[in-house]
Amino acid sequence: MTTIADVAQAAGVSISTVSYVMSGKRTISQETRERVEQAMADLSYSPQASARSLASRSTSILGLQAPIRAGVDVHVVMQIVAGALKEARLHHHDILLLTSDDAAGVERAARAGMVDGVLILDVETSDPRVGSLADLSIPSVLIGLPDTADQLICVDFDFEAAGRLAAERLAERGHRTVTLLGAPPQVQARHTSYSDRLTRGFLSRSREVGLTATVLPCPAGPGATEVVDALLAGSPETTALFVHNEAALPFIAARLLASASAAPIEIVALSPAELALHVPGVSDVIDLPAEELGAAGARTLLAAIRGERSPGPELLAPRFAHSPAEPATV
Repeated sequence: MTTIADVAQAAGVSISTVSYVMSGKRTISQETRERVEQAMADLSYSPQASARSLASRSTSILGLQAPIRAGVDVHVVMQIVAGALKEARLHHHDILLLTSDDAAGVERAARAGMVDGVLILDVETSDPRVGSLADLSIPSVLIGLPDTADQLICVDFDFEAAGRLAAERLAERGHRTVTLLGAPPQVQARHTSYSDRLTRGFLSRSREVGLTATVLPCPAGPGATEVVDALLAGSPETTALFVHNEAALPFIAARLLASASAAPIEIVALSPAELALHVPGVSDVIDLPAEELGAAGARTLLAAIRGERSPGPELLAPRFAHSPAEPATV
């Protein structure tokens, strides 16, 4: 009787690849899929119905690893989670939240057959979790871009383009010396992907448009005022800030408004629009669509489970937000 091993040998692939072709659990190239299917036809291989059912068993549950590390903005993380939850529900799936921050937690969920696939948040540029993803028995999607993004399935907001967009806006307004007040020090020290990319885009475009730009980490909450005070004292020529720190933004804006001795400093913010549009002193907001990002991640994972998504990044383009009374700005 023909076995799955015979099919694998005839097709020149591993037994697991044949299993993936039958179950649809992993993304397989069209050429490999056709080779396996041809070998199955040539050998008249037809797995028992019970075996096929077992191989294609679905839990209708998506895993979501959302580690809450130092400096992480929990509000934004929960918006991403909410977007994934809503999208999963539309497709009759549930979400299992994995609170571990390493690859072992994902591997345990995969080995136990708890989930059909997994979304991974808080991705670092050189993320130690990435190496084990190829060995998982289930698909994975990163919400974030590591340095090997072309080899993985990734979805994210285009932070590098957002940094460039902010620099262009500040140059258009006539500024010459600007500062990016970014994520908390712990986030920047971990080289979290979004922080690295935002910094790269902002600094590179600033150079191109003739801005003198610096980048400072900024603690969340009231501690941000100390960074503002140090900036005003040490760099009085600064006339504009680009702020990507949702929890710090209200304190930064309030401190600048209270600084009677300081010349007016313009603020452009990168934030979920509803958190920043009505903060006094903020002139422009680049919307960070966190819920939309979570939904896009869930859609992509469901496509990967169906075998319809190949490796590579998908990026959401940045746009300026507007208040209900104002026209949209792009």
